[in-house]
Amino acid sequence: MSATRAGLDRDPSAVARMFDGVAARYDVTNTVLSFGRDRAWRRATREALTIGPGDVVLDIAAGTGVSTVELARTGATCLAADFSLGMLRAGRAKHGGDAARRSSTGGGGAVPYLAADAMRLPLPDASVDAVVMSFGLRNVVEPDAALAEFARVTRPGGTLAICEFSTPTWTPFRRVYTDYLMRALPRVARAVSSNPDAYVYLAESIRAWPDQPALARRITAAGWQAVSWRDLTGGIVALHTAVR
Repeated sequence: MSATRAGLDRDPSAVARMFDGVAARYDVTNTVLSFGRDRAWRRATREALTIGPGDVVLDIAAGTGVSTVELARTGATCLAADFSLGMLRAGRAKHGGDAARRSSTGGGGAVPYLAADAMRLPLPDASVDAVVMSFGLRNVVEPDAALAEFARVTRPGGTLAICEFSTPTWTPFRRVYTDYLMRALPRVARAVSSNPDAYVYLAESIRAWPDQPALARRITAAGWQAVSWRDLTGGIVALHTAVR
């Protein structure tokens, strides 16, 4: 499979290599391409969870750990997990000093980094209080298997938050957004990304992804209850939450 194709037969090794290649400038590229909205999306995800000191949170597909650092503001123990070793290395290099400073000032300890496959998590049953996945479920070979695996490792009463690109709810805006994805996004990525072709994959994977109700049905089928979602930025992003 080409790394720029978002078909259902995507190769995990190819996707991992693709993310290894964009790790160095991943965070700044995302901020530019989202016009800075990525920060608000991370904050909304944190605020959607009822977590705090004493809780254990798994942030899967955490990339460099920017989202995990945001979650750790609650005082919960947050694990940054990803299948891209390049992303994990970039995260340790970027956030190691920040985490140490937070620990010394009472603002939370260092974020642990964990190499993990979303479909085969190296965690016991019912071992975490929440699972969070931001902009990563599209890249999993079998998203339904991953959602079931998240349910396995979450204790009864624990929560799930899936923050993912979705379908804009206003039709005229949807057309503009689709045009941006397929034309403007790759051009902008060429200017700021270390691997512009990866963002062609990004655009195609977003177009192929199910809309908000369809994803809610898949989360329910994987064993989660009380599934709901909140549209962010006009539905460009949807924040789905559920209870184990």
